[in-house]
Amino acid sequence: MHADQPRTRETSGGPDTARPGERETDCAPDRAEAPDAHATAAGSGPDPDPGVTGAAGAAPRPGALDGIVVADFGRVLAGPYMTMLLADLGAEVIKIERPGTGDDTRAWGPPFADGEATYFLGVNRNKRSLALDLTDPAGLEAARAVVARADVLVENFRPGTMERFGLGHEDLRASHPGLIYCSVTGFGAGEGARLPGYDLLVQAMGGLMSVTGEPGGPGTKTGVALVDVITGLHAGLGILAALRHRERTGEGQRVEVSLLTSLLSALSNQSAAYLAAGVVPRALGNRHPSIAPYEVFEAADRPLALAVGNDRQFRTLCAHLGLAGLAEDARFATNTARVAHREELVAALSGPLAGRTADSWFEELTPAGVPCGPINDLAAAFAFAERLGLEPAVPAEAAGPGQVAHPIALSATPPVYAAAPPRLGQHTAALLGELGLPDRLRREAP
Repeated sequence: MHADQPRTRETSGGPDTARPGERETDCAPDRAEAPDAHATAAGSGPDPDPGVTGAAGAAPRPGALDGIVVADFGRVLAGPYMTMLLADLGAEVIKIERPGTGDDTRAWGPPFADGEATYFLGVNRNKRSLALDLTDPAGLEAARAVVARADVLVENFRPGTMERFGLGHEDLRASHPGLIYCSVTGFGAGEGARLPGYDLLVQAMGGLMSVTGEPGGPGTKTGVALVDVITGLHAGLGILAALRHRERTGEGQRVEVSLLTSLLSALSNQSAAYLAAGVVPRALGNRHPSIAPYEVFEAADRPLALAVGNDRQFRTLCAHLGLAGLAEDARFATNTARVAHREELVAALSGPLAGRTADSWFEELTPAGVPCGPINDLAAAFAFAERLGLEPAVPAEAAGPGQVAHPIALSATPPVYAAAPPRLGQHTAALLGELGLPDRLRREAP
């Protein structure tokens, strides 16, 4: 999904700002203020206390990023995913959205939960929504007021868009030298600025699809917008590094990440194979280019992933399959030899593995130290994580439906689930009041 190219009405492909001179209302209409899943952690109203944890009776606890204010102009996935993770860790995130439509993903459904697109719900908890028309002087004034009190600004508009509103990094640096300004693009701000930053396009042009899918196939995208997610994580890491630098020096700086460079970095061993050895990797299906056996086999009932990473594990596998002599065969005694003779190896292992169910192999081989497991759907994957005690989902009463738990556990400052994803413009009036903006703006807010 395009995580970085803000669609504007004056460019092909996108809705984030109106065409200059095209007047919209300053604030989006809101729904009734009846308590619902989009109210607070406890369902007690539309403006939750950022310190609420969602656990009944739990005392508010400051997060690791408590006191950090983020002006979030991002939408779709890379930016919102990252700012949600920051919000979970205590940052105050003010999500600035276009009146009437808001973040593109509010309309990306089905599926929906309580009338909201689950795509939006999955990456926008713990934020407050401020609906502003940046082409209207009053809306722009409000946006600048948010930025003035922010520690971090996040934007993923098409390069040049923020500058048109006087909100570019150079525009703000003199008046706000401590600001960390994070820009997320698809292909950078230079020659790549004209290219639309859709995740699928980056997967294709950045090489990921060339190593994904069956050999000789047309290339396959991953089952999720993985490049957006990786880019969001890189952006968050850059922001944290910039905050640490500011802590020492008082100086803000610009953080720039692109989907393309994030993908090339995340390709890791495949990128290293090309840069260091001149090898251009190709798709191998579920096989690994450098390890064997490291792929999917058919068990009696469903596929089984087998991830043998060293010679000891291979010897143990052979013993449990009744193939002890195989581990002594010169063709299979070392990993390098196994990769060179992969087809013969797969033929030797396939018969015994097909004789039992995937779960039975998992239960026998895992305690013996042989990594393996069945291919789960998401329902089974969440159930598995729950059985392991990982608590992968946030209780609905804490932050609304469909919330995946923060992946980082901190012993002293754990993530906090203070509020469900906001309704469009839900906090506009309250925020304008906090910012001390003119009464006329507050009267027009929902």
